[in-house]
Amino acid sequence: MRSIDLGLLLAAGSPGGSSCLTSTTVLEPAGGRHTSVAPAKFAERGKKGGVYAYEQRYLGEESRYAVVIDSKQSQLNRAESTLAQAIEDRHPLLSRVPHVRVTYERDGAVERHYDLTLPHRVFDGHIRAGSIDGQPTTQTAAYRAVRDATPANARALLETSPVTLIFGGWDSSRRTRQGRWRSALVGEIIGFVAASRDRSGALTRPEPGLRGGARVDPVGMQINLGKTAMADTATRQQAELSPSTFGEIVKAANGIKAGETKSASPLGLGGIPPTLDQLAGVACDTILRTHVLSFATLRQMRFGAGGEGDAACRALLAALALSALARSDAELYLRANCDLVEAEAPKARIDQRGGVFLDVEPLGIDDADLLLAEALAHAEKAADISWSGLAMRVDGSPDIVSGAADTDDNS
Repeated sequence: MRSIDLGLLLAAGSPGGSSCLTSTTVLEPAGGRHTSVAPAKFAERGKKGGVYAYEQRYLGEESRYAVVIDSKQSQLNRAESTLAQAIEDRHPLLSRVPHVRVTYERDGAVERHYDLTLPHRVFDGHIRAGSIDGQPTTQTAAYRAVRDATPANARALLETSPVTLIFGGWDSSRRTRQGRWRSALVGEIIGFVAASRDRSGALTRPEPGLRGGARVDPVGMQINLGKTAMADTATRQQAELSPSTFGEIVKAANGIKAGETKSASPLGLGGIPPTLDQLAGVACDTILRTHVLSFATLRQMRFGAGGEGDAACRALLAALALSALARSDAELYLRANCDLVEAEAPKARIDQRGGVFLDVEPLGIDDADLLLAEALAHAEKAADISWSGLAMRVDGSPDIVSGAADTDDNS
């Protein structure tokens, strides 16, 4: 089986090259097929709590319902996080990837955030609202070059925030000339659930079950406090409570009449009897993780380096995407009650056009890094590309830090 090498990436980055590289992995619950998994939860408009996302998909020739275990955006976030961690760890190669850093000072500590992890990447509001050497970020020549980049010449982005070209970005707040970059790498994890049909034989949408939630308090399953005790207990913790939680406790305390007591459950005291009020896991007979790297998307970009140089730049972006993918695939960490293992070795193939596909060996972390190093060396020669790590230092606005507050998670 052929390895993914620089020659393949250069050919895919040239006109008429491959459309996509696809990687597919069969997964299964770590506890065995008899165990359920916790899919991703989504907010449903107008309703409290979370819901699961079910879609009709094909498994082979059969139409089935599948549940989204990890969404496309979540998979991209995981890939981005692995790159950010490698940069923080000063990886000798990945620390050379150009990136933008926003620094905040809060409560005597320094916080660092990167375009790799900010939701809108290089166009994120934290970057735009900050300053560089005392000048508003959006008024600097370097940042204006990034915002003015287009598919006709995306070199400024390649040398400042290449992750924006791989994972996508939208400069939605700009009045004109908004940059819109679709993601060249997409992925998801879905699980196929048992087919349920009505009397006519038509597929019916699955209805998730409920599981019990409980809390045992060793001091007492029922703890009741009077008005003063409830209010005083909350006041002693006010600095560590969210404003909404503190307000709810004070409201509950004010409703207690003289000589009466009420449950101290708003303070996290006392037990909760088992109740079926939480979404249960979902049983899946087949779980698939799929990623697609679109060479067709990369070929829409030019970098002012001529045909050979532009192909080298596209190969460099593809190699960076594959390095991120290898790292994220190596960490099967999703959420509580969703531990998965690989049931089979990953399978990868490259579209050769006209219905022909080339099976290739999936890349591990070490092989992906070697490919990235080779692609970078080639781009330096063919396109005069320079990657030297931190490309833009942004001082975050103090006003944003002072206005930041965590919200309660009611899902």
